[in-house]
Amino acid sequence: MTRILIIEDELTIAQLERDYFEINGFDVDLCHSGTEGLKLALEGDYNLIIIDLQLPMLDGFELCRRIREAKEVPIFIVSAKKEEIDKLRAFNLGADDYITKPFSPSELVARAKAHLTRYERILRKLEPVEKNEIQIRGVHIDKDSRRVYVRNKEVLFTAREFDLLVFLASNPNRVFSKDELFERIWGMDSNGDIATVTVHIRKLREKLEADPSNPQYIETVWGAGYRFTV
Repeated sequence: MTRILIIEDELTIAQLERDYFEINGFDVDLCHSGTEGLKLALEGDYNLIIIDLQLPMLDGFELCRRIREAKEVPIFIVSAKKEEIDKLRAFNLGADDYITKPFSPSELVARAKAHLTRYERILRKLEPVEKNEIQIRGVHIDKDSRRVYVRNKEVLFTAREFDLLVFLASNPNRVFSKDELFERIWGMDSNGDIATVTVHIRKLREKLEADPSNPQYIETVWGAGYRFTV
């Protein structure tokens, strides 16, 4: 059974969340302080942890940070704090989702199911028995299913974008000229324009990079070409 830990000091909200999750077949533990929540989170085997930010003893931000340092488990923030700065801080500390109060319990359960499904899929792809995949600094490429995950979130690529990404990532730190990339991916007999290489590199950066204007994965080597840096 899927286990959920709810760390919420408002008893009514905590019981409401528990009731909705239990109706949907989840096993739920409740606690009402940050210190107790941290102990349970680190010692227990939970599939999802839901945290309020305004907790006694240890606030939700610090709690989220400590759990994320120790475990790769979906973390939800459910809080009355609506400011964008609070949401950004929570995400930067490792939260997977942020829901503001008042909220729809049904939506909370639906989001939880979606995240759990995604995590299970990612974990299956990350199992060491999987052979035909590439993992580089938060980028996970499954060549068999032609799926790409960037910082644990699936990102969609066109067929040609995927082929270009796989080729570069399979040859890390090696510089390829535009001509070489065009020949390898499009073929010498292609009717395309070599400028398409530049266009596709830009698209890859938009999907991979936190800041496409300052790429950390696909770098330009001026006068030579491009390389995938590890």
